[in-house]
Amino acid sequence: MYYELATLTLPFGTTGQAATAVQAYAQENALAHGGEGELLGCWFSDIGVLNQMIVLRGFTTLTALAAERERTQKSANPLGCGDLFQSLEQHSYQGFPWMPAVRPSSESGIQGPVYEIRTYGIKTGGVQATIDLWEQYVPARHALSPCVVAMVALDGPLRFTNIWAYRDVNERSQKRADAVAQGIWPPKGGPAHLTTQMVSTIALPTAVSPLK
Repeated sequence: MYYELATLTLPFGTTGQAATAVQAYAQENALAHGGEGELLGCWFSDIGVLNQMIVLRGFTTLTALAAERERTQKSANPLGCGDLFQSLEQHSYQGFPWMPAVRPSSESGIQGPVYEIRTYGIKTGGVQATIDLWEQYVPARHALSPCVVAMVALDGPLRFTNIWAYRDVNERSQKRADAVAQGIWPPKGGPAHLTTQMVSTIALPTAVSPLK
């Protein structure tokens, strides 16, 4: 499965308007292109860089993802928010091959409403090792708190992004501490493949987000 993670920097107080526009844009685009570009998550940042809306869309093929990137770049109204956002970043990803495709909360049962979006830099040669270690360790970690997705970037520096769902920020702290105490996280040997370029955002779902 392939994904686009788009980040829109918005004027203060416009998140609701932007989310409605993104939903309409994604629905229209998916209908026109065989379901590609399905809206999966639409969050606003709560801890981290503020005034950002983060949009996750899914694609079944790399060709479909590339075609949508080209359409967006040529659009006068990208994501339906051309007259709103102050900046737009789009990044392409491929899900770790052993992970199930991201599905809305209504299908997957995964619920937040607090989501942590973490991006780690990967050292040269460390991509496959990271994928393999996460395959080994994520099931036990997922049992404590759901891993929505882990995906490696297809553009820019070597890195991967992982998204986790929690009921609240207190649960996040507790579950992470539990995982460390039980010796199931982080994956043993995993940090050796990572750089110090690490970013974390706590985000909450907008009203239109299929991941609730």
